[in-house]
Amino acid sequence: MKFDTIAFDLDGTLYPNISLYRHLVSFLLKEQRLLRAMNKARKYLRKTGAYEDDFYITQARLMGETLREPADKIREKTERLIYRGWEPYFKKIKLFPYVRETLDSFRKAGIRMGLLSDFPPENKLENLKIVEYWDVVVCSEVAGRLKPDPAPFLDLAERMGRSPENILYVGNSISYDVEGACRTGMKTALVHSGWKSRFKASGANGPVPGRIRAAGPARSPVFSFYDYRQLHDYVLS
Repeated sequence: MKFDTIAFDLDGTLYPNISLYRHLVSFLLKEQRLLRAMNKARKYLRKTGAYEDDFYITQARLMGETLREPADKIREKTERLIYRGWEPYFKKIKLFPYVRETLDSFRKAGIRMGLLSDFPPENKLENLKIVEYWDVVVCSEVAGRLKPDPAPFLDLAERMGRSPENILYVGNSISYDVEGACRTGMKTALVHSGWKSRFKASGANGPVPGRIRAAGPARSPVFSFYDYRQLHDYVLS
């Protein structure tokens, strides 16, 4: 085995984002203002790191300034409509092919597995029926910083009882997953999850994955793949 500890992102990494978006069409049209305000607040926080003590209070305040509504009202609305409101859809979402089989193999091999997600993941994991695989689950918002800030990755490593250098982190975003994990010294694997990548991976063996030449050491995954069978073989062979 190349690694005895592996951690995963959730959204867009273990399942295709498009599967969620299909269920959210009416919501996205109805709540455009709320979503734009949330995206603006999170973009600002990723860029500046200008947090108060509580992430959710800070996010609600910034959203309230954009929407010109009280922060406590925005926080309640965001919790009800987005954080909790989206979770039931995950009962209908299918994982990427061979995710479950790969996780089963890793578990049987004695690999410790963790999960780090920007949005609260616990109920999503229950609804996706993969809650049993994880030794540690971390929400970056609870940790107080969004990816690619190193803080949630370091929190994950501490909870897993491993130094970052001994962890492989698997994600679908160069900007958030790869860059954030690499800042702490973690090794990273990048899943290409767009529809073109899935089409390319539809053959029996899929394309041969390889190293990626990126823009600098903070953005360099050690491995890229289109098909979870490739990740399985990379780790266990």
